[in-house]
Amino acid sequence: MKVILVNGGPHPKGCTFRALTEVAERLEQNGVETEIFHLGVQPVAGCIGCGACKATGKCFRNDCVNEFLDKAASADGFIFGSPVHYASACGALTSFMDRVFYAGGSAFRGKPAAAVVSCRRGGATAALDQINKYFAISGMPVVSSQYWNMVHGNTPEEVEKDEEGLQIMRTLADNTAWLLKSVEYGRKAGLELPAREEPKRTNFIR
Repeated sequence: MKVILVNGGPHPKGCTFRALTEVAERLEQNGVETEIFHLGVQPVAGCIGCGACKATGKCFRNDCVNEFLDKAASADGFIFGSPVHYASACGALTSFMDRVFYAGGSAFRGKPAAAVVSCRRGGATAALDQINKYFAISGMPVVSSQYWNMVHGNTPEEVEKDEEGLQIMRTLADNTAWLLKSVEYGRKAGLELPAREEPKRTNFIR
């Protein structure tokens, strides 16, 4: 079993990274392989709605989105982490997730996922709500913890002092590992994903 943890923050060793490493270390203790995927500081373009990915399963822009999608197909679960910017996920992660989930939605159905955010003071629950919507629309079980998945601090050293926040990360890892193992046991017993009806796409214009 493998979980990919996405560091959406610009700093490779910043507050978001500190939160994700706490999750990753506990997952490894639970026998789950991990990889931290850092978006970096190169610009991440937003989705332009061209639809080209529907034919190929990849975005026409050959960047970190396609690199991630190559890895996502073989992963069993995901953690998406972001700093809080104006009570939202950071712009790079938002653009990244828009394109990842539009181009590769089939790679995510049924796979557990969670959001993690880091903030100085406020806006964390709004950012969590934003990220969790990608999972809900993709048929992914959303993993919870003992509280909302957030850490507080303006530097990694300050995050280190957030004892509750780091405990939340460890609990999240334990719950993720438990759910992954439950899914694996179910699959071995012959339990498959529910059959889906043909999608009906409607709007409210009559």
